[in-house]
Amino acid sequence: MAFCCFGASKSLMKKKDRSLEHPSGSIDSNVRLFSYNALKSATRNFHPENRVGGGGFGVVYKGVLRDDTQVAIKSLSAQSKQGTREFLTEIDMISNIKHPNLVQLIGCCIEGNNRMLVYEYLENNSLANAVLGPKAKRIVLDWPKRALICLGTAQGLAFLHEEAEPHIVHRDIKASNVLLDKDFNPKIGDFGLAKLFPDNVTHISTRVAGTMGYLAPEYALLGQLTKKADIYSFGVLILEIISGRSSSKAAWGEDMMVLLEWTWKLREEDRLLEIVDPELDGYPEEEVLRFIKVALFCTQATSQQRPSMKLILEMLSNEIMLDEKTLTAPGVLKTSNRNSRDSGDSSHSSQGRKDKGSSSSTFITSTNINSIPLSMTQMQPR
Repeated sequence: MAFCCFGASKSLMKKKDRSLEHPSGSIDSNVRLFSYNALKSATRNFHPENRVGGGGFGVVYKGVLRDDTQVAIKSLSAQSKQGTREFLTEIDMISNIKHPNLVQLIGCCIEGNNRMLVYEYLENNSLANAVLGPKAKRIVLDWPKRALICLGTAQGLAFLHEEAEPHIVHRDIKASNVLLDKDFNPKIGDFGLAKLFPDNVTHISTRVAGTMGYLAPEYALLGQLTKKADIYSFGVLILEIISGRSSSKAAWGEDMMVLLEWTWKLREEDRLLEIVDPELDGYPEEEVLRFIKVALFCTQATSQQRPSMKLILEMLSNEIMLDEKTLTAPGVLKTSNRNSRDSGDSSHSSQGRKDKGSSSSTFITSTNINSIPLSMTQMQPR
């Protein structure tokens, strides 16, 4: 499905340099165009010391522009066709939307084979580094800061789901895509996998893309994308923020349960506070318990039972009582292959099964999430 949410800029269309054009049209006039040399200079020739992050499609560098503005420069791998598509998607998605909890796009570079996005620089890097990284590099976050991060991320997602026009499903909500400013306010970034979601559409059938540990089972196994897939990912993120452990790496017990499995088990045994990060001291138990329970509401196996982001904000803010009688078991996707993004290959089928000894939760095991055969279809309103 191709889409474009910006118009042509006359000043750009007059330029003779054809490298500034792309298949979806021209760059939005609100987006500042940088030359490759300007970004090369800003990063001191992309010096390794200025590297602040990286992923499947490129590297992120810290840079300083000529006016002394600090920026984060996302450089895309020139060899990745899929990455180029995501690059254009990211510009389309965020060039015309602004919110305090979304990373602000400043500009881009499309010159020759170079594809770069220029963002506001956020001093405390990603939530993944702050909470889930090596202990020597972690930032000590007390409960008020962790609560602020949960609430701010929820506000950003609520804006995407319910206020942006058309609505947007992010598709890759995870700790490394939530960035923190100097005051630890969270901002959602990386819109390369995002999808537009008009009001008259019930779901989109698409290939699976995202990160293991955060994927909603119905999306991972059936390719059915709705806003509830983001909500599932957000629920997992809350558990990571509270526990200080990665959903894709941490495992507990003889059965090597993943974070969500273990949380549900502790709930059944009335021991929920045992998932709390040992580094977190002096926290309000009732509030932390409420946040954990909200995470469980977000990750219920049946997507229709997950609350909307607007309702989640009310639940986190204690504006409404949690009706735990309606809470059902989570859906858990377990895999032996932790590839983080969809490779586009789909040659073998994979079946889900229920784990032995797990009578209370819906546990689904997939040997390779990237191998599930899914077809790309047009959006059809119901």
